[in-house]
Amino acid sequence: MRILYLGNDLSKASKYHSAYATLKINLRKEGYTVFTASTQKKQLLRLLDMIYYILKYRHKVDYVLIDTFSTNAFYFAFICSQISRLFRLKYIPILHGGNLPSRLDRSFLLSNLIFKNSEYNVSPSNYLKYEFEKRNFKVLLIPNTIDINEYPFKERKKIEPKILYVRAFASIYNPLMAIKVFKKVFRIYPNAKLCMVGPNRDGILSEVLKEIELNNLQNNVKITGVLPKEDWHSLSKDYDIFINTTNVDNTPVSLIETMALGLPIVSTNVGGVPYLVSDKIDGLLVDKNDVNQMYTHIIDLLENEDLTNQLSKKGREKAVLLDWENVKEKWIKILK
Repeated sequence: MRILYLGNDLSKASKYHSAYATLKINLRKEGYTVFTASTQKKQLLRLLDMIYYILKYRHKVDYVLIDTFSTNAFYFAFICSQISRLFRLKYIPILHGGNLPSRLDRSFLLSNLIFKNSEYNVSPSNYLKYEFEKRNFKVLLIPNTIDINEYPFKERKKIEPKILYVRAFASIYNPLMAIKVFKKVFRIYPNAKLCMVGPNRDGILSEVLKEIELNNLQNNVKITGVLPKEDWHSLSKDYDIFINTTNVDNTPVSLIETMALGLPIVSTNVGGVPYLVSDKIDGLLVDKNDVNQMYTHIIDLLENEDLTNQLSKKGREKAVLLDWENVKEKWIKILK
């Protein structure tokens, strides 16, 4: 079986191991021939590269997988899907991005052309599956996966106020909320530490740095920039709480990874997050941009050893279910 996989193949350049990178590697391990596009950083060049690869491999592949997002890349998916149709290639959109439901409503005609003519539509989350089915699109649920053996588990019991943030510095992920939350924790625990890992995407990092300086937190907040997966996994051993402050989300792989590592999670409850994290069972959820609620939950973890231990162990148990070996049969079933 030969596959052309179209998406943002930027792992080498960004050092970020995306769901795209994970899936292409796993499919190759299962014996599939996987051609990929594109490694181009600029959007127009990336689109042209994807089109070129469809033309190049149109007689050589059995399926075209298309990572599908809600922003400008939505139009990439539209163009690539329609070229695939022109050459009678079976294509499968893989749904990403917490804003895809609103994109379906804004671009109704284009959405119908993409998702009504696909071989399958694959969602990594029950959230997008529900939203697509509500709009009469057929969707298969195949979760994002990890290799559980790559994630050393550290059970958390009695913890310290050492907080980890792993997400891009982008407005939709609301990194300023992380600073506001930490400022409140710091007032109670002057030895508290916050480490923020991720690339600078839309310039909001400058606002984060100003907020840190304004509150004299320079000695307690560390910003590493983007780190390879192995490096931030190693770094996580020195931290005890993971916060996710995003305003928009689907099913972030970073939360699955965090569960696997044993870090208790405090996250906003947006998009697909509550479909992944069960509140008060394997994580703690708060309303979007609710600084006080997130701060309160962090204090709860610091003061309640039983709660912390429960979230740590239950999170790992859920992550094990998302190991590739437990999910791969769903891909094998449709790629035949």
